[in-house]
Amino acid sequence: MTQCVLVEPQTPGAAWAPFGGVRPIADLRVGAWRVRDRWAEALGLPITRIVAAHVEGFHELDQPPVTRDLTVRGPAVIAAAWFAPRGPVVAPAGTERLTHAGTTVARFVAPGEEVPTGVALRATGPAVDLDGVTLTGAHSLVAALETLLEGDCVAAREADRGSTPDGAIIIGDSRSVVSRGAGVEPGVVFDTRNGPIILERGSEVRSGTRLEGPCWIGAGARIVGGFIRASVIGPMCVVRGEVAGTVFNGYANKAHDGFVGHSVIGHWVNLGAGTTTSNLKNTYGPVRLAVGDDRIETGRTFLGSLIGDHAKTAIGTMLGTGTVIGAGANVFGPGAVPKYVAPFAWGANGARMAEDAFLRVAGRVMPRRNVELTSERAESLRATYRRAFP
Repeated sequence: MTQCVLVEPQTPGAAWAPFGGVRPIADLRVGAWRVRDRWAEALGLPITRIVAAHVEGFHELDQPPVTRDLTVRGPAVIAAAWFAPRGPVVAPAGTERLTHAGTTVARFVAPGEEVPTGVALRATGPAVDLDGVTLTGAHSLVAALETLLEGDCVAAREADRGSTPDGAIIIGDSRSVVSRGAGVEPGVVFDTRNGPIILERGSEVRSGTRLEGPCWIGAGARIVGGFIRASVIGPMCVVRGEVAGTVFNGYANKAHDGFVGHSVIGHWVNLGAGTTTSNLKNTYGPVRLAVGDDRIETGRTFLGSLIGDHAKTAIGTMLGTGTVIGAGANVFGPGAVPKYVAPFAWGANGARMAEDAFLRVAGRVMPRRNVELTSERAESLRATYRRAFP
């Protein structure tokens, strides 16, 4: 079988906070799908390995093995995890690489040929240009959502018409509401004038909800009220309130009111009641991120918060434009939340959550979504904690 290996930057740097060193970039959602899903679909191949030294040994759900650099023996494809392809790869015989805007994003390895992953994407040779989105940091997932989500929803609608929920109020084309076995209570409003709305199997949408397309509700997710527009709600999330232009990667909880806009929410995040993000500066100027001593110019006018895996906010938390919250942080206490909250912070006084305490909380949270904290997952989380404090 042809191998398909995704390669990540050795050290993603501040631009990828709060996800670099925590989970593979390939596991983040770009539009409706994870990067690795997009490559698997584009190539028609399963992803067999992710090369990501910054999260070596990462283990959670269905991820392929995550390792350091290795030598790949063909037949194989080595592709960039910082690129999200759009559409299938059509490569005639003799093609050696795939490019986007002049940059190599994938290399074909011939049978019997051996290529180190560290130099694979420096290849030259006959190339085919590939449509898609180059990712420059965590904030670029918001721009990618705006670029890719509508097309993802249209493709899903054309591939599977599904069924239209009974008792729903539909504004626009009813054929653009696709329920793949979702539970939808009477009175839910679907507005498809700006794009389709896809409800994955096992999802639930309760009365008192308005969904405005393009919008994707993942498998097992529950929308328990509010106004959700132009967003992806990943699998097993619980969401209520106003959400706009936001990616919930999966297994996160926002069960109460509060506005979250143009944000990226990691796995296992819990947003306390009334947590609200600002997504627009009072000056209407471009948003700059502050990650430790680094400053990142995003060029975006609308950008809310980037919230890392297992982070939690207290009730009534107000997050300023462009706030970055590190993995495992607990945000509570008096005063304004800083623009950057360090990983595993405990409150606002500079304290740190202990490693064992973090594991205990994870052990209570994950089974609530029917995910067991196995010894392998626990060791992966311990490694995440220790990477934060080298």
